[in-house]
Amino acid sequence: MSSKWWVRLAVTIAASTIVWAQGTQAPPTPQQGTRFTTSIDFVSKDVTVRDAKTKQFLPDLKREDFTLLEDGVPQKIESFALSHGGRLLSDITPAAVAPPAGIILPAVRPPADTSGRIILIFIDDLHIEFKLTSRMRQLMKKISDQLIHEGDLYGVVSTGYSSIAQDMTYDRKRIPEIISKISGAGLKPSDLVRAASTADGPAEVKYRANTAFSTAYDVLKNFSQITNRRKIFIYMSSGYDFNPFPDARKRFDAQQNSMNGSTDLGQADPNQVDPSLLSNPFEEQNNEFHQADLVRELAELTRQANRANVTIYTIDPRGLAGGPDLDETDVSTSEYMDNVRTSQDTLRVIAELTGGFAVVNQNDFDKALKRIDAEASDYYILGYYSNNPDPLKRRRMIEIRVNRPGVELTYTKEYTLKPPPKAIK
Repeated sequence: MSSKWWVRLAVTIAASTIVWAQGTQAPPTPQQGTRFTTSIDFVSKDVTVRDAKTKQFLPDLKREDFTLLEDGVPQKIESFALSHGGRLLSDITPAAVAPPAGIILPAVRPPADTSGRIILIFIDDLHIEFKLTSRMRQLMKKISDQLIHEGDLYGVVSTGYSSIAQDMTYDRKRIPEIISKISGAGLKPSDLVRAASTADGPAEVKYRANTAFSTAYDVLKNFSQITNRRKIFIYMSSGYDFNPFPDARKRFDAQQNSMNGSTDLGQADPNQVDPSLLSNPFEEQNNEFHQADLVRELAELTRQANRANVTIYTIDPRGLAGGPDLDETDVSTSEYMDNVRTSQDTLRVIAELTGGFAVVNQNDFDKALKRIDAEASDYYILGYYSNNPDPLKRRRMIEIRVNRPGVELTYTKEYTLKPPPKAIK
């Protein structure tokens, strides 16, 4: 992925909307040999309020109907906005915060354009098999027809061989060209079983997962500058299994290393090899550390999404999973379904930890896209300057309440502060 694309992405976003500093530090002011620094953290949260019985969005709430707490401490809601049908219907400019004594801050410009939403379509083609190429293209067509509306700013990026890097744009005429480029490049079960393994497990699995997470993370870092528009991240992937088909891989290794001709590949049923006799506890322990590294990357990805107030919706193009293809003789049906469940669980984690939901194990993509469109169009934006009593606490828990019975709220319930910048020597 070209680094120039990320520069253009940041410039496009900055030009299309007002930028509010979130968690940034004012430049130090020297005075008589002493350096003073200050920071003002503005936090923006989207919340959807529905009637618990009818599931209908409630658009008649006011600022005073909401109570927002951070780590149990009430916060003053400085900015309040309602978006109904994808259009902001009230001012989102936060009230001015009183700066510390001796600090002069520039005036905040009101946003010039708050129409539409920001939608990033992330195609993880490194984890989608080639046989699903046609379904991915159909899904992208549905997304363009049902989710991307006039006034929405959208972009598309892929992780692998599709080589898609569409800058953020309002031009929907680019979509047919994007669709024609989509191509799956994921590994088949047999590829994973026969892939070269190390003490850390299949090396290709680690490389591909790291590429997907780092690409998504870079996009989310650019989104953290925007606080006044709905940000939707459509994450199209078949999910992740950091230790795929372990028993089948052990059987295959045993066949390759066996000195007994009766167990050579193709002369005996590989399922007859007892995997418990082939395990190496030392290599398995290292593989657990390998999985932990990828899990940490996955956790940091969701933390960055919550810092940027981005909602991730994951979509598995496999749809309703059945069993392995007839030519996939290296894995049993039970092993295949275990892999499907594990990979779908990772998609659920990514979505649910960021306020979205996972579209997995279903073929009705139209229904899911309509739900995503509704959630991305009807919501409230609550903004506040954090007065957390522990400014050094990185993980902050959010609780939002409304003074109306019989409602259900959807929002991200936590965010994590950015790591402090490294000191310049």
